[in-house]
Amino acid sequence: MDLIIKNGTVVTACDTFAADIGVLNGRISAIADAINADSKTKMIDASGHLVMPGGVDVHTHLDTPGLLADTEDDFLSGTIAAAHGGTTTIINFCPQIKGRGLLDSLAEHRSRADPKAVIDFALHAIVSDPSERTLAELSALPGEGVTSFKLFMAYKGDTMVDDGTLIRVLHEARANGALVMVHAENGEAVEYLRDSFAGQGKLSPRYHALSRPPRVEAEATARAVALAELVGASIYIVHVSCSEALEEVVRGRQRGVAVHAETCAHYLHITDAVFEAPGFEGGKYVFTPPPRARHQPKIIWDAIARGDLEVVSSDHAPYNFHGGKDIGRDDFRQIPNGAPGIEERMMLVWQGVANGDLSPNRFVDLVATTPARIFGLYPAKGTIAVGGDADLVIWNPDVRRRLTQADLHSAVDYTMFEGMEVLGAPETVISRGDIIIRGGVFTGAAGRGRYIHRGTASSWSRPAKLEAQRS
Repeated sequence: MDLIIKNGTVVTACDTFAADIGVLNGRISAIADAINADSKTKMIDASGHLVMPGGVDVHTHLDTPGLLADTEDDFLSGTIAAAHGGTTTIINFCPQIKGRGLLDSLAEHRSRADPKAVIDFALHAIVSDPSERTLAELSALPGEGVTSFKLFMAYKGDTMVDDGTLIRVLHEARANGALVMVHAENGEAVEYLRDSFAGQGKLSPRYHALSRPPRVEAEATARAVALAELVGASIYIVHVSCSEALEEVVRGRQRGVAVHAETCAHYLHITDAVFEAPGFEGGKYVFTPPPRARHQPKIIWDAIARGDLEVVSSDHAPYNFHGGKDIGRDDFRQIPNGAPGIEERMMLVWQGVANGDLSPNRFVDLVATTPARIFGLYPAKGTIAVGGDADLVIWNPDVRRRLTQADLHSAVDYTMFEGMEVLGAPETVISRGDIIIRGGVFTGAAGRGRYIHRGTASSWSRPAKLEAQRS
């Protein structure tokens, strides 16, 4: 064997047990009570630590151009940050380049990612220029390993699509075994509220949140689920932030619609109280959907505990505060929309374990196993099993760490969690058998990450709760 991890406690989405893990040629080759090694085999002693699958973050925006600014992390700095946080696989959004097709945009994105990524990655296709040529190309994407398409119901004048486009893409996705992901906000309502506040001279960051209240998210969620129901397609609602939208997800499932839904780590810890900070500090928290009222995080925590929300992603969209966010200092409409979190994600979700609200198994399910299942990466990714990729995290559940921008590894110049103390963090991260993080030091290399051709919807599982409802 090339590597043996000894004396750890293995944690998967369904089991916890003491075992050694053997690795050969980048894959898990043995799981046993005791594995002996020769003098050439690398050894890691995981005594007192948990050995878990590497994290799978299915919602990232690395190397992404925007109307107001480009994201700060490319595939090198962004995947290094992900690895430091325990994530060994990402699925990044591939924007459609205006005036160019989806396949052309995919090739362009790959050309930037392939030489830089330090962990394995896959891509979602964003459909933002829905010409007949674009829609005709959807059927070709699964052949390129892209089995998920994203549409925005918000951002009028930029990426927003109408209901006609959404229903046509749902139809194509169903025919080709793909999954449609939807950013669910009523873009027309948001535009009306933004213009109303601006007309009254209300331009500080708090009006970003007030112009996108829970009801605009809930209405669009209900509409997206209804259109999927009409077509008979599966749908994935990204970044659910509030009880109002969550209710529409649950209602859809009760009607038998195949609805998947995620939340993001920041909705578990951040509320609209951030907009009470002095000066322009609130600009750091302009992301969409926005931070919600103080009662909402508890509702989101409860939803992930009981399975109504299946995945916790980062929605890592890193814009610098200085020279980025602050271009909208005088008008919230000009603040680049998004926030960093790719490195913090797993530590933030683990706080649910530290607080007794989640089991370690449920943690693994949320940050690795279910995202891998839904997006066609499982069982190579997202679990610990013989034959699977040796993507592993050795986790110290007892270490205390204070999150600061100075100690994190994204290229962005702030963290939304500055000064927050967390209990539990990764110590060693292994990607396909290579130790890429050890003791907080990156030991990988640019370009070692591989592009993943993902499976189609026929290989994905539905949540047990949904299966019971459908039967």
